[in-house]
Amino acid sequence: MLSEPRSGRLAAWGNALLAGLVSPDDAVLAIVGEDAVHRVDGLPGESGPVGLTLALGRLRSLGASGLRVALPAPGHPLGLSGPPEFNARALDAEQAVICRGAALGLVPEVYEAGPDGDVHVEVVWHCLAVREAPPADVPSLGEAERELAEALREATEVLSRLDVAASGPVAEAAVDAYRARAERGREVLAPGYPPRAVRVLELAQRVGLLISVAYERGHGGAVSASEMAARASALRPVERTARRAQVAAYNSVVEERERGVR
Repeated sequence: MLSEPRSGRLAAWGNALLAGLVSPDDAVLAIVGEDAVHRVDGLPGESGPVGLTLALGRLRSLGASGLRVALPAPGHPLGLSGPPEFNARALDAEQAVICRGAALGLVPEVYEAGPDGDVHVEVVWHCLAVREAPPADVPSLGEAERELAEALREATEVLSRLDVAASGPVAEAAVDAYRARAERGREVLAPGYPPRAVRVLELAQRVGLLISVAYERGHGGAVSASEMAARASALRPVERTARRAQVAAYNSVVEERERGVR
């Protein structure tokens, strides 16, 4: 979770485009980010891969009125609705985008080439049929915010008690340095999202960064088997909660439209 998921960028800026809040060029530029190019393969009516501008327009013509994010992990099909073939592919990629109003989903496949510091990245989004059903285990924004605050508080207490990395000022400095690099010039969400969604996503990303730093720094001060087990058990539910909160934030615009809020 150190980086913003590509599915999040596609859903957020795709939703802004579908709502008429940004131009196709601006949406595609934001979705591609630092990658070289994104294409969509398997789109109905197309014999081969097409660019994002054409793909988003075609999805609209096929009935797509919104885009949702799925961030599944083993044992946790977060945001998915089936069928099994699509779920398996999304699980391999650890992310997917699912269309509201059209029984289609998009799963990214990333191709990288070149030396460190000069990596050329191309992304192919595979368009596949999905089951039109409620997504699995996605909370509301309010639920996600409450769960995330509680989980972070509990995990911080456990990690601090075990003297584990990611619970002190060194880890905080590492997180702040990473965010300064990663978020320079980047909007957290696209136009049209409520302020609460931005707040929830920022907190979820920060929690994800803390978890990543904890894992990257080994076992920290937890030296016994029981302490290492306690550390892992403290991190797992927080990571799960952070992913749920990310999905709730990215999907909030679509959920509000379905409830008739806007």
